[in-house]
Amino acid sequence: MTNATSLADSAVVTAYERHLRSERGRSEHTVRGYLADLRNLEAFLQEQGVDAWTEVTLADLRSWLARLDATGASRATLARRSAAVRGFFAWATRTGHLTRDPAQRLVAPKRVRTLPDVLRQEQASDLLDLAGVAADDADPVHQRDRTVLELLYASGIRVGELVGLDIDDVDRRQQLMRVIGKGDKERTVPYGAPAAAALDVWLTVGRPQLVTEQSGPALFLGRRGRRVDPRTVRSAVHRLLGEVPGAPDLGPHGLRHSAATHLLEGGADIRMVQELLGHASLATTQVYTHVSVERLRRSFSQAHPRA
Repeated sequence: MTNATSLADSAVVTAYERHLRSERGRSEHTVRGYLADLRNLEAFLQEQGVDAWTEVTLADLRSWLARLDATGASRATLARRSAAVRGFFAWATRTGHLTRDPAQRLVAPKRVRTLPDVLRQEQASDLLDLAGVAADDADPVHQRDRTVLELLYASGIRVGELVGLDIDDVDRRQQLMRVIGKGDKERTVPYGAPAAAALDVWLTVGRPQLVTEQSGPALFLGRRGRRVDPRTVRSAVHRLLGEVPGAPDLGPHGLRHSAATHLLEGGADIRMVQELLGHASLATTQVYTHVSVERLRRSFSQAHPRA
């Protein structure tokens, strides 16, 4: 027979999942990641003969991280999984599911923060030119892809935010978008003239060719008329970037990184960029200043005769 805190029953994990969704407002992607981390821990604990969450010790958790490290998990993965189990045990203790928190002193290896790859400004321009040329064949999917790339680079929004847009979320007269970001936080994001021109063509020419009864208010549609999938957007970005000479292989998030970096290189205020990207912390935005400085340092080393 199992109880609510046994690993076999996992009722406490189900309750935690409800907490993440309803009370914390975590995205579907984040919830799936947290639950996958807990399932990984569950499997390890069962191998060690641990039958219930009440039996878990700090030594068990450290052994789990050591196993992950030995099997090649990156520092980022170890840090994420450590954070996931700390959050779970803290919640379980606070809500009375457990009487003690074994993860309170759990520490993962410090994450080595690497600077994100970004496009050079001329590469971004080449990418959007290629998307524009591809859209000249009047294929509605190519018109959609051109608009998607223009908006991703113009606004720096996340791919999940982009595919979630409805037609009414866009104010075409003022060139503004209402975006729902992480934690269901809403923000307003501007976009420029090239994106506006692409959007006009998509809405007046491209989208009407794909719309069906299942389309609803979705701004961007797939070939079958339903709301476009993030994987479709990623595929389009990778495909078109593959045609830009010397460009790194980036996905939609790489366009977000590039947009932020180019804004700062152009003199934009960092707090404005923070608001545009929807970052809760300025520290998250500051990584792009490091990207800009590192690019400046490399250019100096290559160009200055006394470098």
